[in-house]
Amino acid sequence: MAEESCTHDCSSCGKNCADRKEKFDFSAKLNAASSVKKVIAVASGKGGVGKSFVTTMLAASAARKGLKVGILDADITGPSIPKAFGLSGGTIQSEHGIEPVVSNGGIRIMSLNMLVEDPTDPVVWRGPVIAGAVKQFWTDVHWGDLDVMFVDMPPGTGDVPLTVFQSLPVDGVVIVSSPQKLVEMIVGKSVKMAKMMDKKVLGLVENMSYFTCPKCSEKHEIFGESQAESLAKRFEIDNVVRLPINPDFARTIDAGAAENLVIPDFESFISKITD
Repeated sequence: MAEESCTHDCSSCGKNCADRKEKFDFSAKLNAASSVKKVIAVASGKGGVGKSFVTTMLAASAARKGLKVGILDADITGPSIPKAFGLSGGTIQSEHGIEPVVSNGGIRIMSLNMLVEDPTDPVVWRGPVIAGAVKQFWTDVHWGDLDVMFVDMPPGTGDVPLTVFQSLPVDGVVIVSSPQKLVEMIVGKSVKMAKMMDKKVLGLVENMSYFTCPKCSEKHEIFGESQAESLAKRFEIDNVVRLPINPDFARTIDAGAAENLVIPDFESFISKITD
């Protein structure tokens, strides 16, 4: 029986209920000259928790392991990935499609900021147009042969996350959170959406988890007591990592030197989610 809130527009719903009139296949075909072995979405239920930073560091860590890595920046209205890698300028068109920009460490990156003249210009598009652009990043970009692609998702559970989950062969999701108690509810939404779309939650990253005093080395939980372990237990997430507040992280990213930043906890975390 259909839920009372059902609009009967199956194209906007991820549920495979008995009342669905027909089975839709929303999957998009990858660029013909490309091969991607694994797709990992990096998601958060709200903005400001450091999702793009986490995506950047996951990609850099994977590349250091010798993997061929790509980043699809699906945060169309707030793209920040190119800045973290010190990349600027546009893409070129080849016989195989749009060529992504390649970082110093060999990470292949596609972001809307590569397609606009001024990266500070706002993208004032409606949801379906934004979702269509994300799909084109998958179908029209020549990614080459990748071991893993990280998709930097916009916050929330709207059009773009739905498009990514339905159109791309997502193998798993990394959820990004921060220590505030309020975030527990937001994480729950992201986890439940992933499960609704039959996507495995590979890990939880609690960003800004604590600050280590440079003088006494004592850890201070500035934003409140860590929720990482309790969230992982509640939502049955196997892999958890806590990242500190560190001014050096921000300075390195602002300088466009993300690949020079090595966070030991990420080195082991990336092995667990990519193996």
